[in-house]
Parts: sequence; C-alpha cells; structure tokens
Amino acid sequence: MKEASAAGIQRILQNQRTYFATQETKLLPFRMEQLKKLKAGIKKRDHEVIDALALDLGKSELESYSTEIGILYEEINFTIKHLKGWAKPKKVKTALTHVGSKGSIIPEPYGTVLIIAPWNYPFQLALSPLVGAIAAGNTAIIKPSELTPNVSALLSTLLQELYPPSYVAVIGGGVQTSQALLEERFDYIFFTGSAAVGKVVMEAASRHLTPVTLELGGKSPVIVHEDANIPLAAKRIVFGKFMNAGQTCIAPDYLLVHSKIKTSLIEAMKEVIQAFYGPEPIQSPAYSKIVNQRHYNRLSGYLKEGTVIYGGERNDSKQKIAPTLIDRVKLDSSVMTEEIFGPIFPVVEYTSLEEAIELIHSRPKPLALYLFTQNKNTADEVTSRISFGGGCINDTLMHIATPYLPFGGVGESGMGNYHGKASFDTFSHRKSVLKQTNRFDFSFRYPSANNGLQLVKKLLK
Repeated sequence: MKEASAAGIQRILQNQRTYFATQETKLLPFRMEQLKKLKAGIKKRDHEVIDALALDLGKSELESYSTEIGILYEEINFTIKHLKGWAKPKKVKTALTHVGSKGSIIPEPYGTVLIIAPWNYPFQLALSPLVGAIAAGNTAIIKPSELTPNVSALLSTLLQELYPPSYVAVIGGGVQTSQALLEERFDYIFFTGSAAVGKVVMEAASRHLTPVTLELGGKSPVIVHEDANIPLAAKRIVFGKFMNAGQTCIAPDYLLVHSKIKTSLIEAMKEVIQAFYGPEPIQSPAYSKIVNQRHYNRLSGYLKEGTVIYGGERNDSKQKIAPTLIDRVKLDSSVMTEEIFGPIFPVVEYTSLEEAIELIHSRPKPLALYLFTQNKNTADEVTSRISFGGGCINDTLMHIATPYLPFGGVGESGMGNYHGKASFDTFSHRKSVLKQTNRFDFSFRYPSANNGLQLVKKLLK
C-alpha cells in the first residue's frame, strides 16, 4: 500500500483547519445533513461493504451486516434523534457567591480530529467514531488499517463521494503514514488498537498536548459460576468468543468456570460450536479467517501452551483455526498473559468466587468482563469489586451494541469512551461561560473594600 507523504498530509490538515474556521461545521442543520448523508452512502454500498469484509476477513453476510453495518445505522439514527438536545447550551445553577449571574455550559467541537481505525472491525470502527466527530461539529481525518486493504479502499471511495477532503478525508498507508500523521498537531486523536501502539499514540499526542481517546484491549475474562444456566451460558459464550474468529477486542479471552460445572459447561460448548459452525468449522462460510499470516502463526503457537480438549484444526491456505478449547494452561504462559485475539479459549477452573476475583485482580484491568450467574448477590459482588471497562451479566458482547451505554476501557485497556451521547461528548469540549450582571456590583471582592475579608469569610466558610 502506498504511503502518504508528509506534505500531502499537511496540505489536507491545513485545508481542514481553514474549512473549520468558516464555522459551517458547527451549524446544527449542517451536522444533521452530514449524518443523514453518511447513512444513505452506506446503504448505497452495503453489498460492497459485505464483499470487502469477506475478502479481508472471511466474514459472513450475517456477521458483516450485524456487527459492521447495522450497528452503524443504529448509532446514526440515535445521534440524529438526540443531537439537538445534546448540542444545546446547558444552564447551570448559580452559587450564592454569584448572585445576579447566569452560568452555562456550551459544547463546542475541538476542531480537526484524527481517527485511527483497526483491522478487526475495519468498517464499523472507522465510521462509528466519525459519527461522534460529525455530530460534535469537527472535521476529521481517518486512517484505516492497511491489513484490510479492500475495506480501506472502499472507505476511501465512499467518503470521497460524500464529503470534500477539507471536511472528511481518508489517508491510506501503513506504519510510515501513521507515524507521519502523529507528527502533526491535531485537536483530538481517537485510536482503536493494541495497547502497545496505544502507548506510541499517547506519547506522540503528548508532544502537542493533544487529548486522546484510546480504545485498547486486554485479557477479558468470563466467569461462569456454579448456579449459571449452563445451556444458555454455553450458547452466549461461544457466540461472543468465536465471532470474527475471536478477533474482537471485547471477546472473552479466557474462561473461569466453577469446578462443579466445568465438565457440563465444556460439553455444552462443544455442542454449540457444532450447531453454529458444523462438524468442520474451518470449512464453514459462517466462520471467519485470521487476518494475515503473522497473526495466524502467532495464534498457532498458543496451541502448544495447554492441552487441546476440543478443536485445534487448522487450514494454512485459508488461514483458519477452528474454535479451540485448551485446558491445563499455566497462569504465567503466553496464552494467559498476552491478549489472544483469536479463536483459542483457555479454560481455568476455580472452587470459590474469591479465587476467581483474586485471579482477575492479579492482572491489568480488562476491557470487558462477563459473568454468568442467577444470584444477584454474586453479580453485585463481582461488579462492585472488579474494575473493568464494561461488560454483561449473563451475556457477552451485547453491552457494546446499545447507544445508551458508553463504551471504553480503564487502566491498560484504554481511556475515554464513546457510543451514543458519549461519542458526542468525547468529540466536544465543554466550555463554561458565566454571564455577570451589570445592575449591581459586590465591592467587597476588591482590594480597596472596607471589611472585605470579614464578608468573604462569612460567605466562604
């Protein structure tokens, strides 16, 4: 893939700054129109999106529509419905010390923002942040992933048709292009990807004191307690783990299962895998492939770090690894310390909830956590004691699909959040304005006031 030149990037960035200065992007009718235009543009090319995802990741039409296209429609619809209320200045109460004044908070766009998208959901995770950037009134530059070239090319074509590059631009390329972009000063950077690259992005942003949102990943556990509904838990865990062949930042990364139900849960999961993908999942058109050879080789290495109790089949030419369950893994092994990001699922049993909680506490805070239990006290115990970005009780993944819940990480799994109003807030600066009265003045606040100190002490005590 051809790398973008520093001069070309600077030219686009300057054109966006010039356009932002016209104030047009801040107009509410303009923002509404651009969001509607984005939805119409996606609808016009949705079959091309599905074809590109099939080429890059082997995704099925159902998976592509539900996780890459339909979720965007929901995000755009929700934003259009609520944007007028979000964008309106909010009046705030007046403190006793500010009698006669009026305070308000005005959401304003940052300016020109950079969105760096990942390869695992290359269409949705490029455009979902863009929805928030447009809604808040920014201009945007999108850097799609070079690992999904068909989707990246389609994104470029789609957005060039919809918007002038002085408003929204797609800049393709690989690592060199990303480095060149990070050398420039943006008003906000939104990055989705690995923690290792997230550190590079944050370091680059710090040189210009640019605010960032980092959507990263990590070791997201799923806890299945002894009172769980086993058939339902098995179905929902298999759904969450093996969608997109496990290449999902919030996929369950390892399974913590109570020793009393371990055998029955494993058997139920085996049945579900066969029901979803057939007896030979690597031949199933409903099952995705690994994105490239490097990741395929990395994942293949994990198969040696435990006992394969189900799956493990591979197809080198198709870059597919079957849904795999591995047991007897060492807690300090690579498969238990590195984010897997693939269809390999380590199984760890526990005998008490405290044991499971302590194991999670011994590791960095996860992006997601899932718990299967029918006991409210157990759910309260886990959610109150463990810090994680977001998650579900008795389900997996679905917390990301509602615009009413902000999505984001904590600690090493990321910072900041988006979706729904949170996307608008992420790309907006909350500007505080105090309008003071001219009808009277409190003279005691000035250095020349008599008894000023005594009056201030009465008010501020």
